[in-house]
Amino acid sequence: MIRISALELGKVLSGRVENDSGIDVTGSVETDSRLITSGGIFFAKKGENEDGHSYVEDAKARGAVLAVVERIVDVEITQIVVANTLEALGELASWLIVQLKSHGSLKVVGITGSNGKTTTKNMLREILSEVGTTIAPIESFNNKVGAPISILRADLETEFLVVEMGAEGVGSIAYLARMAHPDVAAILKVGMAHAGVFGGIDNTAKIKAELAQELSEDSVIFLNHDDPMVVPMSKRTKAKVKWFGTNSQSDFWASDINLSMLGTSFHLNWPDGTSSPVQLSILGEHHVMNALAAGALATELGASREQVARALEKLELAERWRMQRSTNSKGVTVINDAYNASPDSTKAALQTLAQLGRLGSRTVAVLGEMAELGEYSIQEHDAIGRLVVRLNIDQLVVVGEAAKLIHMGASQEGSWDGESRFFPSIDEALEYLRGILTDGDTVLVKSSKSANLRFLGDQLMEADK
Repeated sequence: MIRISALELGKVLSGRVENDSGIDVTGSVETDSRLITSGGIFFAKKGENEDGHSYVEDAKARGAVLAVVERIVDVEITQIVVANTLEALGELASWLIVQLKSHGSLKVVGITGSNGKTTTKNMLREILSEVGTTIAPIESFNNKVGAPISILRADLETEFLVVEMGAEGVGSIAYLARMAHPDVAAILKVGMAHAGVFGGIDNTAKIKAELAQELSEDSVIFLNHDDPMVVPMSKRTKAKVKWFGTNSQSDFWASDINLSMLGTSFHLNWPDGTSSPVQLSILGEHHVMNALAAGALATELGASREQVARALEKLELAERWRMQRSTNSKGVTVINDAYNASPDSTKAALQTLAQLGRLGSRTVAVLGEMAELGEYSIQEHDAIGRLVVRLNIDQLVVVGEAAKLIHMGASQEGSWDGESRFFPSIDEALEYLRGILTDGDTVLVKSSKSANLRFLGDQLMEADK
């Protein structure tokens, strides 16, 4: 954030300034009072369970010099009264980007997709950090709260700002795109994630396409040539379209993909016909597409081929609980991929596990609920169970009542006798796993965040009981 006075900020937010102390804002912008730094702004956001106005005093105690509120709070602090604090947060983020583009050399990247956003964002951050000062979201700060909070970390020294855009319904991606003013963008994939909330995969595609539709003719958008739901988006944008994928029709494409216990290797083919070998530490062929998108975006922003390859190879972990690999004291390799799960990401993770099994390891899949599937939940959980059998994974452990259909689907596939086990609780599943796992086994732990299997994965990584 750049230095700004209360009066100037009031004009930006079309708000009424009260108790102006004359102090400029110089610190962080937060909706969580616990994260405020000296000289910061606190936005008193109303939530489902708590009202940020109750925390203005705490924010002041932690260093806030200004609070953006919807009603005056009885605290001795400069306050700006606005109609809606959440909308005001977005307005401030949009204003900051315009200021930084006008007075600096800022370039903004927008990334969306049903899967792979966070991994691609982290890969891109690693590459661009070798080129110039780069700001990217922490974790998955990608909604109408997290995205502006991330944007507002930028200042006049920032050269590259990466904005991850998560969908929350019709108009949500358009809102973030108008806020961020991307110079370059990428749409990674359209899948079943949140399909139950959005009303089906066709509606998901329409929402993701909002990023393409909001771009200007001066922008560049990279689209996934392998995804038939993404390809038509090229007709719905004013931006210059470029492609990434696994075939030579793309501008940036991958060949010679190979998976081992060390990670995933491939050749990155450049638009001029040359190629560079890349060895990712991250497991999974699906992450090759994320690497392609990151490499393409970074190249468009001036990164060299050497910087792209070097940064991709240096990245040891996409994000905690995302294909996070560790070998515990018993010699068991645990792949903890339970930060989130959709049918597409679960299939990709299972295919990776099956490939590792062909290298000689006994394979165990520990699966929990895939959330937010709505009317598709029954068929998608059933299909995952059947896929586990078809991939010849040696053992399936299903955890939680919401995931029981995975176990039932596997059992009804017909070729198993006891290879699928169901446990209502994490503790029961953990006890069973500790009893059967031996040296050389490879275990995949996969579920949506709400199922909490990521913590089971952590316990398996540390297990020597």
